[in-house]
Amino acid sequence: MSDAETTPKKKGGKMKKVLIATIGLVLIGGAGGAGGFYYAGAFGGDAAEEKPDHPKLVLKDGSQIDAPPGDGTGNLKDKAKYQVTYHPIEGSFTSNLRGGSGFAQAEIAVSTFYDERVVAALTEHDFAIRDSIVMELAESNGQELETGAGKKELAQRLRNSINQVLVEKTGFGGIDSIYFTKLVLQ
Repeated sequence: MSDAETTPKKKGGKMKKVLIATIGLVLIGGAGGAGGFYYAGAFGGDAAEEKPDHPKLVLKDGSQIDAPPGDGTGNLKDKAKYQVTYHPIEGSFTSNLRGGSGFAQAEIAVSTFYDERVVAALTEHDFAIRDSIVMELAESNGQELETGAGKKELAQRLRNSINQVLVEKTGFGGIDSIYFTKLVLQ
């Protein structure tokens, strides 16, 4: 027998090549189309165009308005037209003071002109906020805290620190002021 008689003939060789090429083109075209839709925003939208769901300012009459652009950590102008909400941070804070000059024990409350989402964020991120408060106390000098100006400066640092934690965790700060309800230095 000759080799021609023992080797079976290939069937559909051209058909397989055409079919594989067609499937390949369909897959490449589908991937390209899906990529185009993704970049055009059809699958979930463009995050840069979405308006963030930040807390709203509460007016004296109880109505709410959109906050100005930003992260809520700056001072508002014309505070008299907004309703203030006070919230105590539960528990006390005790820390050694910088330079081995004793320790401080403090209890604080915060105020905000924004809706209940700021207070909810304070509660949700309590541990991170408590840590930032203790760290700021530890950076304080006992002699400076004996003066009213030193206490005001600490209150501003605490406000900035709490707002920084809230911005990192939620994208929005919203704390306007810090109030010491107890401050003991030894």
